[in-house]
Amino acid sequence: MALKGHITEDEEKEGAILVSVRWGETSMEEAEESLSELESLAETAGAQVTGSLIQTRSRPDAATLLGKGKLAELAVEIKEKGADLVVFDQELSPSQQRNLENELNVKVIDRTALILDIFALHAHSKEGKAQVEMAQLRYQLTRLIGRGAELSRLGGGIGTRGPGETKLEVDRRRISTRIKTLDRELNDFSRVRRIKRKRREKQAVPTFALVGYTNAGKSSILNALTGAAAVVEDQLFSTLDPTTRRVVLPGNRHAVLTDTVGFISHLPHQLVEAFKSTLEEVKEADVLLHVVDASSQNIEGKIEAVEKVLNEIDATEMPTIYVLNKVDLLGEEERAEVPKKMPYGLLASAWSGEGLESLREKMYSNLENAGLVTLFIPYERGDLLSTIYRKGNVMSFHQEDNGYRIVAALPPALRHAYRDYRQDENAAQGSGKAGQG
Repeated sequence: MALKGHITEDEEKEGAILVSVRWGETSMEEAEESLSELESLAETAGAQVTGSLIQTRSRPDAATLLGKGKLAELAVEIKEKGADLVVFDQELSPSQQRNLENELNVKVIDRTALILDIFALHAHSKEGKAQVEMAQLRYQLTRLIGRGAELSRLGGGIGTRGPGETKLEVDRRRISTRIKTLDRELNDFSRVRRIKRKRREKQAVPTFALVGYTNAGKSSILNALTGAAAVVEDQLFSTLDPTTRRVVLPGNRHAVLTDTVGFISHLPHQLVEAFKSTLEEVKEADVLLHVVDASSQNIEGKIEAVEKVLNEIDATEMPTIYVLNKVDLLGEEERAEVPKKMPYGLLASAWSGEGLESLREKMYSNLENAGLVTLFIPYERGDLLSTIYRKGNVMSFHQEDNGYRIVAALPPALRHAYRDYRQDENAAQGSGKAGQG
């Protein structure tokens, strides 16, 4: 699918059949939930889902992922439903995709291609479009490389040389050249963002970053706390471009709050790589607000998916406030169960305003301690002391047998860079939950 811009009601939707292959330790419940999410993704991309299929196997088929019987069953359903598209919940290799299209005579894509397409649909800023194009090109490059063995037979010796391999090399070169151009553009965007961050640091403006599973209500929380007008839609990945707004905390203390791209299970690695410059906003924040959809049936799984991406960008040890949004959608019994799952979470509703004042107070109290760390610097790393004194605010300094013990208020980047020397409670507990206080 190559959707661009907004999908209109008049635009003819592609009929799609969803397929999932379950093996290993994946339970049927997990497979059904993932397929339900895939349906939401397909609908967000503009498809009309006409059917779904799950197959359980001891291992996936190397050629088509599905077994021959299920493949035949799928072909019949495609014909009966008049489907134009088959979407697999699992990532397909280039050869599997090609084999499936040959067998089924319709377009076949995987979850990764679908998510990339949605990102292309929702990217509006120049930076967002560049990031998505970068991810798509990296994905396409792996598809081209996957065709290499097949095309190389056309140019494998005397009498077999032909345009096939030449075309492959041309495509590779064009994509590689475009990737280099986009990389330079994204570096420029990243440099501008760094300058803005340094300006905020000089002005001593504390920062919060919103993270969370897609459609958890991050933009709604941003709007409710700051009075912003960020786009809010009940669909996956409705906003991609980061939005930063000023928020007023108790005691008339000002801070900035940044909304970032939503995460999802099996977020394509190409996207994480392309959006790393944007996700630097997360790493550089003083405190994270991890927004969780309290009405979700799989709260723990979605938190785990978010923390997996945070781990990829090296941002798992940051002070974090867990905001259990959408409690207005819960009945009394469901509401009573949520604190049992997440006793350290704060119940809130961006729609009704419930819990927002408590959230502001928690943000304020977390800020008071967010920058304060205890470091033990060995004598052999005494070179770090000048940086600590130059960029931080040293509260206490003690010389001990094996090194220096320092309590200091440090900016986020320095706290992260010196995490191996930290001995404060936040570093010891890890996983970000130390900020719950």
